[in-house]
Amino acid sequence: MRVLVCDEPGRLTATTRPRPEDKPGHLRVQIAAIGICGTDYHIYGGNQPYLAYPRVMGHELSARAMADSTDGRIRRGDLVVVNPYLTCGTCHACSIGKPNCCENIAVLGVHTDGGMCEEIVVPEGNLYPANDLTPKAAAMVEFLAIGAHGVRRSALAEATSALIVGAGPIGVGAALFASIAGARVVLRDTSANRLALAKAIVPSATTELVSEAQPAVYETVFDATGNIDAMNAGLKWLAHGGSYVLLSLVKGDLKFADPEFHKRETTLFASRNALKADFEHVMDCMARGLVPVEAIGTHRTTLEGAVEDLPKWAADRGTVVKALIEL
Repeated sequence: MRVLVCDEPGRLTATTRPRPEDKPGHLRVQIAAIGICGTDYHIYGGNQPYLAYPRVMGHELSARAMADSTDGRIRRGDLVVVNPYLTCGTCHACSIGKPNCCENIAVLGVHTDGGMCEEIVVPEGNLYPANDLTPKAAAMVEFLAIGAHGVRRSALAEATSALIVGAGPIGVGAALFASIAGARVVLRDTSANRLALAKAIVPSATTELVSEAQPAVYETVFDATGNIDAMNAGLKWLAHGGSYVLLSLVKGDLKFADPEFHKRETTLFASRNALKADFEHVMDCMARGLVPVEAIGTHRTTLEGAVEDLPKWAADRGTVVKALIEL
């Protein structure tokens, strides 16, 4: 089968590999579309910790089932959304219904080879029927579910104020689902370019360039910057009694001045990955026309074309919301 391999940092190869072997409890699927994630750009750039090369990237996936599932949920030819989080099912997190933070989690395309290829074999429980979604839309569900999970985890109330710091794909997703939840959304970034792209996706949001002078008036603040300094600084925008939600995952130490943290009686949330309920919420919102798929999918390429296109987009991410590889 055709496959795109990151052989080492800075080097991609379009080549062929044997098709994966069948496994009990798994279903073979034919990849339809692949969203390129910030993690993929980090893998290409050599900035992803604990990663072994060569690696087949790709975890934002839509696919066609190549056989019926054993439980009858999925029929051959059905379009499915792939949940890329491979979990153990036995650790404490899994036992309490939080497989998104499984102690032994492996993510397709990161800890094991992923979907930048023609076929993969996936646990049946990780496949969700996409129903009437397009392959392009279905490939966007996973990254949007991360923002949707953070919004759901925050218990954001309707008509309250929400600040999202960072207008990359995850921040835009959080802004979109905070808006769908009925919040008054402000989206901030250091890039006017990114804010303009975000405004086309979440027109109800107010967009602002980051300024140190902005007051602390938001009942919920979400950080989606991927920058430890921004994460440490974001507390200053939180109103007393509010919640601070960290969508970003970076190396480094969180450091808050305790008087600032304590006087607000701050509720601090980490938000990791997403749950099945978040995938389903995103798909439902897509089906209801609440997600502007065309505005989000700003760039597209093929498996072979990604050899040149992915490095180009990695160097100029300020003009890209979501790039997709379509098979």
